[in-house]
Amino acid sequence: MQDKPATARREDPLMVQSVAKAFRVLTVFDKGHGSLTLSQIAQLTDMDVSAAQRFTHTLTQLGYLKRDPVTRQFELTIKTLDLAYHYTRGSRLVDRAMPVLQHLSKETQEAISLTILDGTEIVFVTRYLSRQMLSTDVITGSRLPAYCTSPGRAILSCLPEAEVRSIVEASELQAYTSSTPKSADDILDLVSKAKLDGHAVAFEEIYHGDASVAAPILGSNGAVVAAVSIAVPLARFSREEVLATFPKLVVAAARSISFG
Repeated sequence: MQDKPATARREDPLMVQSVAKAFRVLTVFDKGHGSLTLSQIAQLTDMDVSAAQRFTHTLTQLGYLKRDPVTRQFELTIKTLDLAYHYTRGSRLVDRAMPVLQHLSKETQEAISLTILDGTEIVFVTRYLSRQMLSTDVITGSRLPAYCTSPGRAILSCLPEAEVRSIVEASELQAYTSSTPKSADDILDLVSKAKLDGHAVAFEEIYHGDASVAAPILGSNGAVVAAVSIAVPLARFSREEVLATFPKLVVAAARSISFG
């Protein structure tokens, strides 16, 4: 028996579409769209102007949006950070990881991150920046492709092979640099190596001059829940020094954070 076409499938009866649309409005604001007019919001959310007006008005009344009286453009307010605050304060993972990450940051003086997998991307849940700042704009909340990052591959290395292949095939593969893995087979080989080594390494796969090493963090049931990583500039460390120095540090940190 064949599956019914997507258009014929019954919509989720528990889904509140108005809530979904409200979040769609909030998520169109990003680095390239910090301020938006009503018509731009309508276009980016695929709503008509009337619907966009109702949602922006409601979100403004709730304090999540503000409107400039001169430009008539909308912006996110500081209140939107409340959601992130409640997540980090209520997360057992973050609470358990914080002292370990702080210690690793002080010990190495390098950029230290806690990341989780969300679809085909990793999300930086916590990030301690280095005093010798890397030339990237990665901060808490940033997203990067899992397939070409060390924490992404560290997490993938602990997932079933079929799930890894599905994530890789769903990823939008692109050449950020000449070192970015170019095919699904290349990525799967790197994930297999990370599984064998117990940690993952990436050299200049997204940012030039950047190297990172990551290890997976396991939950109480032995399943992977996150990764801890160190990012360093190749201007100060050779590849040999990176491989000799940092894997043992991230592996030890990951084991300390793991719940098992």
